[in-house]
Amino acid sequence: MIDCKNLTKRYVDGDNITDVLRNVSFSIKKGEFVAIMGPSGSGKSTIMHILGLLDTPTTGSYFLEDKDVSKLDDDEQALIRAKKIGFVFQAFNLLPRTTVLRNVMLPLTYLNMGVEDREEKAKRALTSVGFPEERWKNLSNQLSGGQMQRVAIARALVNDPSIIFADEPTGNLDTKTGEIVLETFKKLNKEEGRTIVLITHEPDVAKHADRTIHVRDGKLID
Repeated sequence: MIDCKNLTKRYVDGDNITDVLRNVSFSIKKGEFVAIMGPSGSGKSTIMHILGLLDTPTTGSYFLEDKDVSKLDDDEQALIRAKKIGFVFQAFNLLPRTTVLRNVMLPLTYLNMGVEDREEKAKRALTSVGFPEERWKNLSNQLSGGQMQRVAIARALVNDPSIIFADEPTGNLDTKTGEIVLETFKKLNKEEGRTIVLITHEPDVAKHADRTIHVRDGKLID
C-alpha cells in the first residue's frame, strides 16, 4: 500500500539548513497495523505529514497504492486525502459547538453527496467505534477526552479510507482511556482490515501495533 524510497526533507532558512529526514525508505502492506516510533524531533511527524499528503518531500518518492503521489499537484493530493486517507490527531481537532454527528459528517462535505447519505455514513462510523447513539446529538465540548477521541476516529473512518494515520492519539488521555482507544484501532485493523499507521514516542503504545519502524535524527534505525 505504501512504498517510500529515499525520502528526505530539508528546510533552508538563509544560511541555516536543517535535514529533518535523511534517505528514509520503508514499505507498509495493505491491512498492516504499523507504529512509527521515535523521540521528539526524530522526524516521525514529518513522515506522517508526507504520508498523509500534508507535506511533500524535498527528494525521494512516495508511492500510495502504486501511484507516485508525491509528484501530484495540490488539488490532486487534496482529492486523494478526501477519498483514501483518514486522520486522528492528539488534540482531537473537533469543532467545539457542533454535535457529534455533524463533526463526523464534516469530511463528507467536500464530496458530492447528499445530506441524508452523509448522515447515514456518519452513523455507521460512530457505530463501528462503539460510540453510544444517545450521545450523537451532544456537542463535542460536552464529552470526555476518550469520547472525543472516539468521535475523531469515527470522523477518520467516515469516508471509508484505505488508510488511517493516528498522530499520538493517546497523548491527551489517561492510561486507561488510552488503552480503550488503542483497542479500538486494533479492532478496526483485525475485524475490518483497516491499514493503520500510528505515530508515537511511547513503547507501551507502539506495542499494540504488529510492527514498529524506529526513527531517530531523521534516519530509519530499525
